[in-house]
Amino acid sequence: MEYRQFGKTGFNISEVSLGTWQLGGKWGAEFSEKDALDTLAEAYDRGVNFFDTADGYQGGLSEKAVGTFIKTHPDVHFTTKLGRKEEPLSLEHFNPAHVDRYVDESLTNMGVDALDMVLLHCPPTDIYYTPETFFELDKLKKAGKIRNYGVSVEKVEQAIKAMDYDISAVEIIFNMFRLRPANLFFDLAKQNNIGVLARVPLASGLLTGKFTADTKFSAADHRNNNRDGQHFDKGETFSGVDYLTGVKAAAELKERLGTDNLAATALRYILMYDAVSAVIPGASNPTQIERNTSAAELPALTADQMTIVRDVYDKYIKNPVDYLW
Repeated sequence: MEYRQFGKTGFNISEVSLGTWQLGGKWGAEFSEKDALDTLAEAYDRGVNFFDTADGYQGGLSEKAVGTFIKTHPDVHFTTKLGRKEEPLSLEHFNPAHVDRYVDESLTNMGVDALDMVLLHCPPTDIYYTPETFFELDKLKKAGKIRNYGVSVEKVEQAIKAMDYDISAVEIIFNMFRLRPANLFFDLAKQNNIGVLARVPLASGLLTGKFTADTKFSAADHRNNNRDGQHFDKGETFSGVDYLTGVKAAAELKERLGTDNLAATALRYILMYDAVSAVIPGASNPTQIERNTSAAELPALTADQMTIVRDVYDKYIKNPVDYLW
């Protein structure tokens, strides 16, 4: 495992880290605390020292599991996201009063005195034009409740606008099916010493190359019930790619890249960009950790392979995905 500087935080974090949306239970499945702690332990044993969680993941159980783990592993860093655990999502959920309450609740959930990093969890665009929210985060940082703050975003424009404030990190969707952040945002992030976390790196599983036209998902799985954005931004699900188009594009990537392990190759592709501090694939149990962390051991992609990814993107994905997010 290699480690990268996480922007201005002073943390050096594993380039393959762990996202905990489905920690301890796949989308729609019942949470298992044992699976969660076993997954965190397996990740740590493989060199992962950074976990990404949120107050709304598994109803707060993800935060609690991460908090339990870091008590005996003080060298682990983490970020938690806030603002989306209450519905319906509105601008109000990101006002100073709510931010204060959410931070206190996360501190309680995780059993810590200060949060390493707090990210506003994909707030509406108007929040980026509401400085009071960011000024409140400044106050919380000065008070010692949080050490750093940033944003998790849907759109490149939101990430760029957030740099008007004293953010330390941006979490953004970036993968073989979502290339736009590399056009401008990455350069700006480096210029401003902003840490970048690449989320949804496997396009909700499409980039494992294992899905087919006949693959079925459970009724509670967002890959089944959010393809058109019924519950949250559809760009989260399959990175906004039409499912059958994504299956076809993934198959072509496997063939042209000459790999039977598209998932690890897709993660290694993201790490080709030095603006990325870490890629944060999820895992619901320990067996998925080896697949993810093996990406750090792969050789760099060749120039020809990088061109293949762009060719497939331009052929199948760019229109309309590139123009929407």
